[in-house]
Amino acid sequence: MIGKGSGRRVRQSAVRIFAEEFRGASLIQQGIGEFDPSFVITRLGARVNRCLVAGVIDGLERRETENGQSFSGQIRDPTGVFYFNVAPFQPELHAETEELLARFETGDRFLLSMVGRARANETEDGGVFTSIRAEDFTIIEQDRYKIWLVETADATLRRLAAHKSYAEGESSETPEDLSEGLALSKGHYSDFDTEEYRVGVLRALSLASGRSEAIVEEVAPPKISDPLESPESEQGSGSGDVETRDVIIGLLNSKGGQLVEYDDIVGACIAAGVSREEAEETIDYMMSSSQEIIEPRFGFFQIAS
Repeated sequence: MIGKGSGRRVRQSAVRIFAEEFRGASLIQQGIGEFDPSFVITRLGARVNRCLVAGVIDGLERRETENGQSFSGQIRDPTGVFYFNVAPFQPELHAETEELLARFETGDRFLLSMVGRARANETEDGGVFTSIRAEDFTIIEQDRYKIWLVETADATLRRLAAHKSYAEGESSETPEDLSEGLALSKGHYSDFDTEEYRVGVLRALSLASGRSEAIVEEVAPPKISDPLESPESEQGSGSGDVETRDVIIGLLNSKGGQLVEYDDIVGACIAAGVSREEAEETIDYMMSSSQEIIEPRFGFFQIAS
């Protein structure tokens, strides 16, 4: 964690960023003065204090805390998932969030655009978990989402080009607004392959151009089935819930008690030939019904002791 000071408050611009780049960040530039903002520094050199994100609502729940009511949710873009929250001290957002929650609980999956403040918390094992404190959000149509995809792809390609120039020692060609972030990134992160970010950009542009799958679908409220039922009771996917449960248990056991991210669990299931819907239903069942797994921190799981 690094600090930087200044003498006056400046409202930071919202950075357009994909989930993959944001979630992969582990460097925090912490302001040390009263008016100094904090930044999450990504591998590509983005300095993120506030961000503009968009995607399909992928999770939303109300929570009661000792400080009052709060909300936690997920927004999925073509590269991954953003985690966001609405805090107890943001009552002005609670009514609108309740409306989103009511829609989500009916099985409605809609596109959401959000401006929020980047947050980063250091975990017990030394990792960094990034999330967004919502400031404003709105439900959007597909056309507006496609514009965000293109704009964010352009911003990511610009950072990729600047990162390449900086890595090759051509810092004089680095845009002024990216030079500080790239210097901090180089000093913190080990060498990495930028190909994953380019793939994410291509995926986003494919979606925006209509060459990819449907952006969002209406779905029924999730039906949680018993993962111990016979696979024959499933709809001919070839992989019943017993197999899905085995994949989840095997992955969590392999981590030796460490927390495993939700996306990683779903990804392991998909790699084993299980559908996303089946994986998500089984995770819900194993946490709420069979209680074989627990969620000690939002979005992270481990075997129940």
